[in-house]
Amino acid sequence: MRKILVIHGPNLNLLGTREPEIYGKMTLKEINAKLNQYAKSKKISLKIVQTNWEGKIIDLIQNAKGGFDGIIINPAAYTHYSIAIYDTILAVGIPAMEVHLSNIYKREEFRRKSVIASACLGQICGFGWKGYVMALDSLIEILGRKNH
Repeated sequence: MRKILVIHGPNLNLLGTREPEIYGKMTLKEINAKLNQYAKSKKISLKIVQTNWEGKIIDLIQNAKGGFDGIIINPAAYTHYSIAIYDTILAVGIPAMEVHLSNIYKREEFRRKSVIASACLGQICGFGWKGYVMALDSLIEILGRKNH
């Protein structure tokens, strides 16, 4: 069974009440439940973690080497400036997908640049919680190609 690490960055624990006009009304717990349900239907094992700490995100990515087949990451505000997360994704060599609930390219100017994106296989933004499912489907397809 494939194992995927899902990392939710800072302030995503506030979903449901945090700027619902941008991020929606669904809580992180609800998003995780939907993602877990979908993953089970695809015979994928998920480990889902939320943290507000950049260092913990780096530790999670480093510790994923050898234990996970892929990473789905919503680095939240770290998207725009964390060279450390970028470097760590490259260093471990685990296929990663970047996800954002909102379309960062339709937001404030400072949110339109992702320093993380070029370390990832791809970026999905603007589709709400379904972006996580899209990222999971993409990883499943890419990992399947690697086995052939």
